[in-house]
Amino acid sequence: MRRRPLRVLVSGAGIAGPTLAALLGRSGHQVLVVERDQGVRSSGGPVDVRGPAFDVVEGLGLVPRLAEVATSVREVAFVDESGDRVAALGTRRSADRELELARADLSAALVEAAGPVAEFRFGDAVAGLRPGGGGVQVAFERSGPERFDLVVAADGVHSHVRRLSYGPEAGLVRPLGMYVATVRVPAVVGDRGDTVLMHNAPGAATAVHPGTGSPGAAFMFRSARRVDPGDRAATGDLLSRVYGSLGWRVPELLAAYLAADDTYFDAVCRVRTPTWSRGPVALLGDAASCVTLFGEGSTAAVVGARTLARALDSSDEVSTALARYETEHRRFVARGQRAVPVVSHLLVPATRTGIRVRNAALRLAVRRRAHRAGP
Repeated sequence: MRRRPLRVLVSGAGIAGPTLAALLGRSGHQVLVVERDQGVRSSGGPVDVRGPAFDVVEGLGLVPRLAEVATSVREVAFVDESGDRVAALGTRRSADRELELARADLSAALVEAAGPVAEFRFGDAVAGLRPGGGGVQVAFERSGPERFDLVVAADGVHSHVRRLSYGPEAGLVRPLGMYVATVRVPAVVGDRGDTVLMHNAPGAATAVHPGTGSPGAAFMFRSARRVDPGDRAATGDLLSRVYGSLGWRVPELLAAYLAADDTYFDAVCRVRTPTWSRGPVALLGDAASCVTLFGEGSTAAVVGARTLARALDSSDEVSTALARYETEHRRFVARGQRAVPVVSHLLVPATRTGIRVRNAALRLAVRRRAHRAGP
């Protein structure tokens, strides 16, 4: 560990923030996590923990707990308007060292892991930053000002702390012409617990995820129209325009979304900032670089937290640690960013021809695997 423990403020109690708090707290640093919400958010779709992120949660002792609430999903089955399967895509990369679970379950477990070694302050938020003297004076919305050696923005794509330090997000966050909306829905007899069902129309995908007894519906679609994600009337109108005439189970799922209070809606964006730190303010997770469309941003968030924690533990200067963290983790997230166009066209083809080509390619891949496996 470095010679002097740091006093660190982390904004955001989602995934990246609590992971960093747990790792730094266990190394002896003094960590405060501030979160505007009153507790862990319940909205959002399933997320993945795989590869080096699995190693991190294993090191925190969380695998048994997370395994209890993990889904058993193994594939995405693409269906036509009648519900008949037309193609499928496997989702598992490792038999025993990856997990898919609700975002809220992962966040809650990470908050609990950090609880003994870090302070959490829910219902508050950063109101102002004044760097200087090798640290930063922080004003809060509800509590008195405090001084920290480092402030870490882990408060998502539309990070408030990033806005305070870097300015408006217009030049940093670029919409990709897609939206995602999710809602919890009742279970339907016959739905398989290991399969996500997805129906495609040109530029629009509708999916039902079995979850762990509480299924969720997701709407993923392309649109050049700009709407405020917080405007329920505008987002509902956009969803109705895109999905109002589609078949399969779309009418019932759309009705469930429009009637629900607890929903999620946002534009799919790419976050790119020229640097991940400005003085004693650093960016982490989606605030630094939103890397994927569906689920795997959690893996990048956990890995980024570990990279930052290790850099801070092994460097005597915060600036040196932040430079090392950025150099190393940018290489990791670059792979995910390059995959975004491929994933988007795989799950949400823009045309009927694209849907047919995707389905044919997946069926061919299955036949080739079966041929290689032999009788």
